[in-house]
Amino acid sequence: MNIKRIASALSAALLALSLLLALCACSGAPAAADGAPEISGLKYDSTVPLKYADQFSIYKYSGGYSLIDIPSSGRILVVPEGGEVPDGLDADVTVVRQPLDGIYLVATSPMALFDALDALDSISFVGSKTWYTESASRALEEGKFKYAGKYNAPDYEMLINGSCSLAIESTMILHNPEVYEKMLELGINTVIERSSYEDHPLGRTEWIKVYGTLLGKEAEAEAVFEAEAAKVRDLESLEPTGKTAAFFYINTAGNVVTYKTNGYVPSMIRIAGGEYIFTDLGLDDDSKLSTVNMSMEQFYNTAKNADFIIYNCSIVSQLYALSDLLDRSAVLEDFKAVKEGNVWCTTDSMFQQTDKMGSIIREMNAVFSGSTDGSDLQFMFRLE
Repeated sequence: MNIKRIASALSAALLALSLLLALCACSGAPAAADGAPEISGLKYDSTVPLKYADQFSIYKYSGGYSLIDIPSSGRILVVPEGGEVPDGLDADVTVVRQPLDGIYLVATSPMALFDALDALDSISFVGSKTWYTESASRALEEGKFKYAGKYNAPDYEMLINGSCSLAIESTMILHNPEVYEKMLELGINTVIERSSYEDHPLGRTEWIKVYGTLLGKEAEAEAVFEAEAAKVRDLESLEPTGKTAAFFYINTAGNVVTYKTNGYVPSMIRIAGGEYIFTDLGLDDDSKLSTVNMSMEQFYNTAKNADFIIYNCSIVSQLYALSDLLDRSAVLEDFKAVKEGNVWCTTDSMFQQTDKMGSIIREMNAVFSGSTDGSDLQFMFRLE
């Protein structure tokens, strides 16, 4: 084998590769910039910076166009008012035009974000009759929202006759793929939001940038997000309280439902200066579920010595007194937190308030640090 010939061939190949990379860099191809997809007739401008969210990307193009990429859920091309739809779009691209109205909001978590953007008038149809955002509840009562059925049983005729422009579904729709396929078959633009898969609690709030982009309210979305992020940044310089906490609810079967150690609720507890009582729960589970079911005995073995226990009433019926909790399981009476009066409960609205994640974390910090008796809190209260 001729070593000189091999070396010469390698040098030539490396030179060709260098030239190719240089040509790509000089061509300004959008696909080479921040991974932005090429769109015929549009020039890539920038990528919206994200601080915590990792379940979407937003690419900006010339002329006011935006592409929202939600992996595993598809892409949305936002066309500005008066703009033309580009040719040759991929099949997974949903086109929406501004100004956007006639939305069918099935996922519950975005409602507070729409409210924070003062954009409830862009919603015409909803998939729930229970809303904890006051203005959304009022809009339903006043008939400004029409109930168009749950995610698995939408009123197709109402949506079509009402000129529904976009259905925003949660990942629950994946349990009924035939409904999703029917929506698309009928020409109802449908996207699946994935904020529940965000690991960081502020990642959920950062989804306001998606809705700000859809509605042409990017500046307002940035302002809302930054206000909540600032509340968390203020906690970063504080010393951990050293207090341990369990966060759970009891289901109808009498089992405990709590969160994986790497879930967003334990993350909230840690940011707030507490320590989640389960240090390695569910770490070997690769599923996207953030919760773990266990027997009360299993829960007792670890959580009985937690300094605080927080009962999650955003999932189950609201508790009002400690006796309500003990009625669900008398075993809890042996818990350290119960004996020391450190049992807290969330309000039923807590997890619909995705625009207030920073505020909720600050309330947790007040609880763990002992700087509140609960009377000044909005999302948590002590069970007595």
